[in-house]
Amino acid sequence: MMEHPCVYLVDGSSYIFRAFFALPPLSNSSGLPTHAIYGFTTMTLKFLKKYRPVYLAVLLDAGRVTFRNHLYQEYKSNRPEAPLDLIPQFPYIRKVLQAMNIAVLELQGYEADDLIATLSGFFSAQGAQVVIVSGDKDLMQLVGEGVSLLDTAKDKWITIDGVKEKFGVEPRRVVEVMGLMGDPSDNIPGVKGIGEKTAIALIQRYHSLENLYD
Repeated sequence: MMEHPCVYLVDGSSYIFRAFFALPPLSNSSGLPTHAIYGFTTMTLKFLKKYRPVYLAVLLDAGRVTFRNHLYQEYKSNRPEAPLDLIPQFPYIRKVLQAMNIAVLELQGYEADDLIATLSGFFSAQGAQVVIVSGDKDLMQLVGEGVSLLDTAKDKWITIDGVKEKFGVEPRRVVEVMGLMGDPSDNIPGVKGIGEKTAIALIQRYHSLENLYD
């Protein structure tokens, strides 16, 4: 790779769902649903044209059950199953990415977020600039020197200062704020009586959960 290359890591699973719900139902002459395929392909082509990435990988969830479900069985149990019309479109989306010569990575038992976290740490340690392409706030904890977040839906770049503006703490402390307040979207309970403002105030004051316990 060139000196200080830029590596784009795309949260593919979130963009597939976004494409699916953004368009009305479409299908081909055989009755195969195609709106997620069409929407995701269109989004990908626009992304390639606008940002012209040299190094790019799309990360996908390999399945609904991950190691987190073994640690906490209620993890994401509040979420419905993937829509039936979406499921048969996944193989074709993979074929589209393959035809575009874009690397697709997925690993059974892990989410796309886990792979993004691992790869962003690996590439940034090698001196590369890393751009995480996602609108998921959970990934803000990965932002740091050489690692930024790009939300293409809003055309918004998020750096360390952007994370501090949203959460009031540095990126590596975001996980502690979210641990205190919980995350209803993932069905993760927080500490009873502690919401976002209190969680932020506690981490700002004590700087870590360890100090808070002490």
